[in-house]
Amino acid sequence: MKKESRIYIAGHTGLIGHAVTQHLKVLGYENLILINHQDLDLLSQQATDDFFKLMRPDYVFMCAGHVGGIQANQRYMADFAMENAYITMNTISSAHKYKVKKFLYLGSSCIYPRECPQPITEKALLTGIPEPTNEGFALAKLLGVRQCVYFQQQYGECFISCIPANTYGPRDHFDPENGHVISALFQRFYEAVKTNTEAITIWGSGNVRREFIYIDDVAKALVFMMRHSELPVINIGTGEDISIHELALIIKDLTGFKGKLIFDTSKPDGMPRRILDSSKAKGLGWKAEMSLKRGLEETFSWFLKYKAK
Repeated sequence: MKKESRIYIAGHTGLIGHAVTQHLKVLGYENLILINHQDLDLLSQQATDDFFKLMRPDYVFMCAGHVGGIQANQRYMADFAMENAYITMNTISSAHKYKVKKFLYLGSSCIYPRECPQPITEKALLTGIPEPTNEGFALAKLLGVRQCVYFQQQYGECFISCIPANTYGPRDHFDPENGHVISALFQRFYEAVKTNTEAITIWGSGNVRREFIYIDDVAKALVFMMRHSELPVINIGTGEDISIHELALIIKDLTGFKGKLIFDTSKPDGMPRRILDSSKAKGLGWKAEMSLKRGLEETFSWFLKYKAK
């Protein structure tokens, strides 16, 4: 990927797309194709095709999509499945038609089967059914990951996918109802401190374990893989996990909340444990740098500066 290459970052205003864009700029890539959703509807095959025909990108980072936490995934499962499937197929189809040199698709660790050996290797794909609470989103993302494999096999094109662990950090969607777990907890704890709330209720038992990776590490990984990997599927993680209960205690301490934590076991936990085997990525020379504690501190600092009201 040369410095003058035409690089399209789909979803450049989102959490991961924005971080990829900034990292590319730091590395000296200036010929970036950035277009807002208002000006390009990736749900439309015709609009997507017209865009690729006009802009002719050499490289594509496919970071666009409809995302959310466990509650949003359950509530809007049809939307998550349909919109992500359309966006995925439209961009992959146009990338193939207009001969993109390399296409990197952003997968999700939720596409792995609910019941599979831990840490999860890339070979676990399609060995079982995904976690029911995010099945719609997972199936749409799985479609994209498999299409990359199929295009490599059938056409010999360099279409690859990266599967990051749960991603968090500055610029996340800090929504107490529909956001990802870390951003949602920061928002809820902050509001609880302001209103002197005595207790916070958290979905599930708190015993499930998740692997979290800081946004800058994900961005660096995606750019690294675009430059150095032709593997059709590769995991991107830290190799460490934490229970939701332990995570909540760290966020409680950072925000200064003094009240009680109540775990509502009538609500779903999701997958019991999810930690990725990222040995392939590490073997290529990439590894995560940010510790969870420091990453949470950086995230809360950004939240206080830009989102706290």
